[in-house]
Amino acid sequence: MDRLRKQDWIVHPANRDKALAIVRDFHYAGGAANTGIIHGLYRAHPLELCGVAWWIPPTRSCAAAWWDRPEEVLSLSRLALLPEVPRNGCTFLLAASVRLLAPQWRCLITYADTWQGHTGAIYRAAGWEYLGLTKPERTYMMDGKMVARKAGPRTRTHAEMLALGADCIGSFARHRFRLVRKAPLRRSAVEGPISTMSMLFT
Repeated sequence: MDRLRKQDWIVHPANRDKALAIVRDFHYAGGAANTGIIHGLYRAHPLELCGVAWWIPPTRSCAAAWWDRPEEVLSLSRLALLPEVPRNGCTFLLAASVRLLAPQWRCLITYADTWQGHTGAIYRAAGWEYLGLTKPERTYMMDGKMVARKAGPRTRTHAEMLALGADCIGSFARHRFRLVRKAPLRRSAVEGPISTMSMLFT
């Protein structure tokens, strides 16, 4: 497969519904959060959404385990591409998406799932810090989608997950990665407000 040529592609905030369609079809999780900061990889001519980087703030307790200021932590929850995207498209989307994030997000985190055979090679290549494996945790699927044990402020038990109709497909560890960004300039030094969600490609 040919390598991606930068002049042929655009990374820009994306419409949630169109981004979710890509995640449902091309990401093993089969779904995504209801909210988030969503960046799309677009083929420039004709304009076509071909990939998604979906960021969400983790729970405060999770964020605190990664960074001493939990409000500055953002998690890359989904990274999905259409099969026809050139082979370096994932790296291109990740780097451009990070650049689009507001400077308030100092600590970026993500995981690579061992049950999918992922090693996090793209994060290593992009200079993210490898922080080892998590403890193995049960993974649940229902109707072709991953189902989180977290439900609001509490975590469902194994019995509750089964009662919900979810299937436990096994216990798996995940590779952990972190990228610490430079501290933002003082507000007075920044030219105008910074927002990655001010415009959407529809």
